Amino acid sequence: MTPASQAPPPAEIATESAVHVPVHIHAPQPGETATLIHDLRELFKVKVVGMVLVTGWGGFYLGSMQSGISSVQRGLLDTLLGIGLVSAGAGALNEALERKTDARMVRTADRPLATGRIPLALGILGGLGSLGLGAFWLLVTTNLLTVSLALLTAFTYVAIYTPLKRFTTMATFIGAFPGAMGPLLGWTAARGRIEWPGVALFAILFVWQFPHFMAIAWLYREDYARAGIRMLPVVQPDGWSTVAEALFFAVVMIPVSLVPWRLGLTGITYTVLAVALGLLYLGYTIRFAGILHAKDETESRMRARDLLKVSVLYLPLLFTTLMLCANARH
Repeated sequence: MTPASQAPPPAEIATESAVHVPVHIHAPQPGETATLIHDLRELFKVKVVGMVLVTGWGGFYLGSMQSGISSVQRGLLDTLLGIGLVSAGAGALNEALERKTDARMVRTADRPLATGRIPLALGILGGLGSLGLGAFWLLVTTNLLTVSLALLTAFTYVAIYTPLKRFTTMATFIGAFPGAMGPLLGWTAARGRIEWPGVALFAILFVWQFPHFMAIAWLYREDYARAGIRMLPVVQPDGWSTVAEALFFAVVMIPVSLVPWRLGLTGITYTVLAVALGLLYLGYTIRFAGILHAKDETESRMRARDLLKVSVLYLPLLFTTLMLCANARH
């Protein structure tokens, strides 16, 4: 939907009486459909929703195995549809609240609400509609606990985490709670109650986020500063606190990733692979610490970007390993 799209020139249609009648043909402009699809993907944060669905799938699959039922039943698709709609709605409302700060950051300045390609009212209605539809679908197809947790997640993300980003670095810690809810929502959808294995999956995702967040925060610290968002590298620009937080949680990630094994959810094969993946994640986080003595900005950004890439690979690999090595309970 181009900002300055104009109606195409009238087409001249010759009749049998040789009278030329102008007819306005409302054809889409070149690239208009592609732009609209791109804007909707940005508005509803499809990439973020995809990550939520991967972890939600893991939670549902593992919970189903503990119930002795198949994870390929329709309940999986219903659960993922509901979780996806709630997540997409929360993402749209987040962008509505952050449209002005998004407009001041290079990496988000082209978002549809920041540029006005999608009107604010339409963005809010789309977010509320998606959120409401997702909650209704979860209520009909899963259980009240899952609906309540999903709505609490959306509320925390939109109403608490989003505005706090402009006031305190603690927003990152608070935002990690809704960010980790995907697998627990999948678990409760399958099991109907909160149990320690589901909490363990939540803990894995919670801890994973911090090295991931610190890499993003360091890469875009100038953007965040320009927008007045108080990320840790903005408040303490020397990088020491950023590195310390990333390293702490990368170390903690290894024992936390082994909790499903301690709870009997999986076997020893998972343990070996989880430790290997955890050491890889820790290794790249240690490498990220090199930002403290990087010779220039290019090297500093390269180290942060490499950690970011590894973090995005680590999580689905860990969850896939967990699902493949899980012990079924009959």
